[in-house]
Amino acid sequence: MGFKEGFLWGGATSANQSEGAYNDDGRGLANVDLSPTGESREGVLMGKIKMFDFDDNCYYPAKEAIDMYHRYKEDIALFAEMGFKVYRLSIAWSRIFPKGDENEPNEAGLQFYENIFKECHKYNIEPLVTITHFDVPMHLVEEYGSWRNRKLVTFYERLCTEIFNRYKGLVTYWITFNEINMVLEAPFLAAGLYIEEHENAQAVKYAASHHQLVASALATKIAHEVDPMNKIGCMLAANAPYPRTCDPKDIWKAKQVENQSYFFIDVQVRGEYPGYTLKELERKNIALPFVEGDQELLKQHTVDYVGFSYYSSSVVSADPEQTGTIGGNLFPSLPNPYLKASDWGWQIDPLGLRITMNDIYNRYQKPLFIVENGLGAADIPDSNGYIEDDYRISYLSEHIRAMRDAVDYDGIELLGYTVWGPIDIVSASTGEMKKRYGFIYVDRNDQGQGTFKRTKKKSFDWYRKVIATNGQDLDC
Repeated sequence: MGFKEGFLWGGATSANQSEGAYNDDGRGLANVDLSPTGESREGVLMGKIKMFDFDDNCYYPAKEAIDMYHRYKEDIALFAEMGFKVYRLSIAWSRIFPKGDENEPNEAGLQFYENIFKECHKYNIEPLVTITHFDVPMHLVEEYGSWRNRKLVTFYERLCTEIFNRYKGLVTYWITFNEINMVLEAPFLAAGLYIEEHENAQAVKYAASHHQLVASALATKIAHEVDPMNKIGCMLAANAPYPRTCDPKDIWKAKQVENQSYFFIDVQVRGEYPGYTLKELERKNIALPFVEGDQELLKQHTVDYVGFSYYSSSVVSADPEQTGTIGGNLFPSLPNPYLKASDWGWQIDPLGLRITMNDIYNRYQKPLFIVENGLGAADIPDSNGYIEDDYRISYLSEHIRAMRDAVDYDGIELLGYTVWGPIDIVSASTGEMKKRYGFIYVDRNDQGQGTFKRTKKKSFDWYRKVIATNGQDLDC
């Protein structure tokens, strides 16, 4: 009983939340650089406020992030000390192709990631690489309108061809798009989409989604051709929508919310759009931008595994009078009276992870990979600079128990588990540093002040023990 031998324990970060060095060594500007802290952040993420360059009156935490660009050797050594078997990271598109539409890549960017992958292998850590973690070069946003334009499929294909060939033998596990369903929730953050006033926002988002799905299938095709050993995954932002009551209308509402996210994975795993999505778009008079060959491409080049993020569950209702939503990873939710919440209002629900695993596995019969799970909290160092984060250990241990139950009792095939933010990084939703996830504290605050010094928290040694016992010893 328990996790199989070779289970991939580790942690996950993204380039834009960790690297910094936004203009070093030829890197171009990207949409993810232009998310300021403060009142305008949500409007920018949602594609409602146009911010295509830096505003001197705003602070942009991704510019420097936690400076992993210059400190990755130190950080990977710390991951190795915990016993990581896998490290999930992402490639910044604009490091490889600074503008996005060049014919030739930026060698400095290619070399940077090659160095990281080799550093991982030095410690027998398997890299798990997200090709784009929301990144879009700003030149592609301004010149082509980002993913609403079919040309981005070609530019993405060029990126994939370059990295699959360059990193053959260094990387086996890939994810095509991070949380692909977030295009519908936060279009500028997830896909570089600013919605013009005259546009049909839904039509733009679904067109961009189709282009990303086609690009994902192309990436899968290229990866398997370059190296049959490559394992290509898709990724869903999962949040287990529960009906507020047993009223059938609430249950149906929860199913509709679930389907809005699952349709992406339906396409990537089954190779075709589900009927419920086609009918919904038909009712809205939205025509997907299919071109000749798309259907065959989607059908013939499906993914090898399903990755997903899970932090909390949500509650939905068909009753428009039910208001008072609480915070939660860009997904609105009514409060759940049976659950406690994090400092940021995310409802803590370990059983929801097991429910989600069952839902996804029973739907697709593909191996699963939990590539994000973690607790954002306001960690306060004591007088010695130490953080006794028992609350994080409690959150993670309960989720790992639920994950283990899904494997032991429900027969779910699970490849691995990467804790989100094994080192403190910039929050994607809020831009804060004080919303910390890591086993490693980074001396950096919300105003961009600090030394970047790395310090182990109590959870560091706890997670090392978890990995060493293959998930059997979860005690604090």
